[in-house]
Amino acid sequence: MSERLVDAYDLVIFDLDGVIYLIDRPIAGAVDAVGELHRAGVRLAYATNNASRRSAEVADLLVGLGVPADADEVITSAGASATVLAQRLPRGSKVLVVGAEALRAEVRDAGLEPVSRAEERPVAVVQGYGPQVGWADLAEAAVAIRGGAQWVATNTDRTLPSPRGPLPGNGSLVAALRTALGREPDLVVGKPEPELFATAARRVGATRPLVVGDRLDTDIEGAVRAGMDSLLVLTGVSGPADLVAAPPERRPTYVAPDLAGLFEVAGAAAVPPGEVEGWRLDGGAHLAGDGTAVDALRLLCGLAWSGGDATKVNPATPAARDALHALGLA
Repeated sequence: MSERLVDAYDLVIFDLDGVIYLIDRPIAGAVDAVGELHRAGVRLAYATNNASRRSAEVADLLVGLGVPADADEVITSAGASATVLAQRLPRGSKVLVVGAEALRAEVRDAGLEPVSRAEERPVAVVQGYGPQVGWADLAEAAVAIRGGAQWVATNTDRTLPSPRGPLPGNGSLVAALRTALGREPDLVVGKPEPELFATAARRVGATRPLVVGDRLDTDIEGAVRAGMDSLLVLTGVSGPADLVAAPPERRPTYVAPDLAGLFEVAGAAAVPPGEVEGWRLDGGAHLAGDGTAVDALRLLCGLAWSGGDATKVNPATPAARDALHALGLA
């Protein structure tokens, strides 16, 4: 039996939003895929930039969706940010929290005092996603940062995936403060910084982890920075056109339509491919054949990443026309 993609790795680190679920709805096939990995004894971890839930809450959400998970398998940007602040600041230091109650709780559990007003003289501001964050919260943060407080962002994701399409993420809120202050945060903790992935690997002593994500600018770039292989699934934010145009620091090792790609024969999802069954590029500009759309995508990535112009590729067969339309690359 040929080795499956997942069999080459000793830990699979999943992103959540756009990979396992959208907000609170499971993505088709995700529950079955993770369940199969669990039954096979594959070590799993979950690393999320979303700072609106604590690790135990994320684990409870996963279990409620039918995904086996423990709190110690979940690493959130909220928990990681609180840990970083606790390492930098004296115990009991005041930290102005912009975000959800989960972030406040993480700060409190790290031995720091969460506050809400600049007049309480915080020595740091930590900013994470929260659906109730508004202008008044950003105003307090701006005053505190101008007063000398360190500015730590849990992450800078511009959007969050949802069943209604991309919605504003913490990066959009960080951008509002960046505009008001005319400066960047002092530290960004979450992806694409590699710490969440490195922490997941250290916890279990993994030496060959695989990162699975839906975003090139966070999950995949974070994996590249961490020196880890990665699988991009096309169930969330980044799409085929983004992948074809990806710069080297945002190129995954593999691409698949969804988590079923973990069980493909090793190499069948590699990008760029060694070879592609069912497709060929005639003259470098005409796609011919009748393979799957994702295999056509892998072939086009190989062309673009080697300096060719994938935007000028035309279909030479009806199946090629259908594949390019399905990929949004017609």
